[in-house]
This record gives sequence, structure tokens and C-alpha cells, in this order.
Amino acid sequence: MSKFPKILIAATLAAAVSAPAFAESHSADLPPAVKARQAHMQLYAHNIGILAGMARGTAEYNAEAASAAASNIAALSSLNQSTYWAPGTDSDAVEGSRALPALWENIPDAIAKGEALTTAAAALAGTAGDGLEAVQAGLGPVGRACGACHEDYQLSDE
Repeated sequence: MSKFPKILIAATLAAAVSAPAFAESHSADLPPAVKARQAHMQLYAHNIGILAGMARGTAEYNAEAASAAASNIAALSSLNQSTYWAPGTDSDAVEGSRALPALWENIPDAIAKGEALTTAAAALAGTAGDGLEAVQAGLGPVGRACGACHEDYQLSDE
């Protein structure tokens, strides 16, 4: 496995571990739209974490679990998320929001990035039950699709 997927998997796992604590500490006073999108992202992280564990070898490959996690990611990516991204819920307007204002300035690009995730997630869902190599191959495009949006439209942890 190349270095990029290993870094991606490690970053995804770190986000999956830290997201619940961050969300709980900040969720009480967040607008419902922000709570909804953070919960949606936590569901992505949970399911990607299952697959990443298998891909890294820290969890045994299980075709049924891999298929379920990949199907969950595909289902999540195909949900209508338009109400999650209400104007005025960006990181400049709402403490605890990680969505950069640039997202609202580039809606067509954000939608295209979402469509890329939907395509990659559907492909992964179609092959995740076919073996560890299929999970490893399919997880890269999903991670790159997630990362493309996060790089441009998510507040950095730094």
C-alpha cells in the first residue's frame, strides 16, 4: 500500500476517535443544521473506520461487515444534505462549525465534490464484499473524495 492511503487511513481514524468528544463538548448550542451535518460526518467516520481497520490489518477482514460499512457510506453519500448547509452556519458565524464560508461561495464545486464521493462510495459498496484487496482499492477513491471537499471547505485543525 502506498504512503498516501496509510496517511489517509490514519487521519480518518484520528478524526473518528476525536469527533465524538468534540461534538459533545460543542453540540448543546449549535444550530440544528450544524448538528445534523456533524452527525452525518460522524456516521461517515464510523463506517470508514471499520473499513480502514480492515485495510490496515488492525481488524480482520469480514466480507459481511465490509459490505455493510461500504453500503452505509454509499447510502449516506446519497442522502439529500441541502438542509445541513444553511447560510449563516459557517465557521465565521457559528462557534463549533468547521464549514468554511468558501463553501457557500462555491456551491457548484461543493456539489461536484459530493457527487464524486457518491460515485466512489457506490463503487466501494459494489466490491467491498469481494476481499481485502477490493476494500483497500475502493477506500482510496472514497478518501480522496472526502479529502477534496475537506481541504477546500473545512476549517483546519491546525
